[in-house]
Amino acid sequence: MKALRNYLNTIKPNFEKGGKLAMFHSVFEGFETFLFVPNHTSKSGVHIHDSVDSKRTMTVVILALLPALLFGMYNIGYQHNLAIGTDPGFIMTFVFGFLAVLPKIIVSYVVGLGIEFAIAQVKGHEIQEGFLVSGILIPLIVPIDTPLWMIAVATAFAVVFAKEVFGGTGYNIFNVALVTRAFLFFAYPAAMSGDKVFVRTGDTFGLGSGNVVDAFSGATPLGQIATSTTAEPHMTDILGNAISSMDMFIGLIPGSIGETSTLAILIGAAILIFTGIGSWKTMLSVFVGGGAMAALFNVFGTTAAMNVSPLDHLLLGGFAFGAVFMATDPVTSARTETGKYIYGFLIGVMAIFIRVLNPGYPEGMMLAILLLNAFAPLIDFYVVDSNVKRRLKRAIK
Repeated sequence: MKALRNYLNTIKPNFEKGGKLAMFHSVFEGFETFLFVPNHTSKSGVHIHDSVDSKRTMTVVILALLPALLFGMYNIGYQHNLAIGTDPGFIMTFVFGFLAVLPKIIVSYVVGLGIEFAIAQVKGHEIQEGFLVSGILIPLIVPIDTPLWMIAVATAFAVVFAKEVFGGTGYNIFNVALVTRAFLFFAYPAAMSGDKVFVRTGDTFGLGSGNVVDAFSGATPLGQIATSTTAEPHMTDILGNAISSMDMFIGLIPGSIGETSTLAILIGAAILIFTGIGSWKTMLSVFVGGGAMAALFNVFGTTAAMNVSPLDHLLLGGFAFGAVFMATDPVTSARTETGKYIYGFLIGVMAIFIRVLNPGYPEGMMLAILLLNAFAPLIDFYVVDSNVKRRLKRAIK
């Protein structure tokens, strides 16, 4: 690392004012601060000197996402093997999933970071690091067979219209990754729902070719519930075998790439909570709100969706992923401590409410978080206003 630091110091003058590559100063600064903590500090005034800056925070979030990402890669290969009736072993199963997911990650980062680099150059500003997390979130919340060009278009839309027009990182009202998914869902619904997009039945770079077995069905458990004609929830895997709550917890079921394994997601949650990056108050209240709403529906349930147990609701779809990695976004969520409880609880309630009562949106979590993103500032306002009024009453007494 010392040799790399010395090399950067050698070429740095070329990118500073007056240097022959000064026009690319933002690009150089972005790479330099990604690799090393800036060594310039304030000389006077009240400032906090800390090595944990935004880039380091984003790095911790990415590390927390790795369990869900790695499990998702394996599950893609596992579901594919079930679909074509083969078992090439753990390594080849993972390799298949890795090669299927990698292009989506590359497209997400190339498009998103490319736009941010370009905008930073035009403005003459430092490159903002917020997309380091959004770039990995986007591939994790889409079905495996989402075309790459759709991901590129949706990512570009989200970065420009959900982030940059508001001023960039730290100013966006809505979660960028969820805006990407919402754009895909409403612009290309056939590529984001149904029973043909969550399990890859074709080969990937020549690997995994074969014919689909007769019993195959690629519908997700939530998709099955949404289209059920009975009052009893009956969820099966892609071969028609009943799936249990433990199967849902482990995550070997069809679904978006990084959302199926609650176990892997909870490992990420532990990392976020331990490092202080993610709010346990928001996470806990999302699960409490979702469980309470599901229990309420169970009381007078007349459809399959209403009769799904609270536990299964929390394990299915993107509920856990949204609670841990989306609802806790420090930019778009509530920031007051009391507000975090209210914000999270309402997300859980709305997610189950949408999931149960609108079969057209069997997931629910995406719309719930985006809706509460809009209300987060209002929640914080009333929390602060209430606190001010209480303190005023004490002062008057």
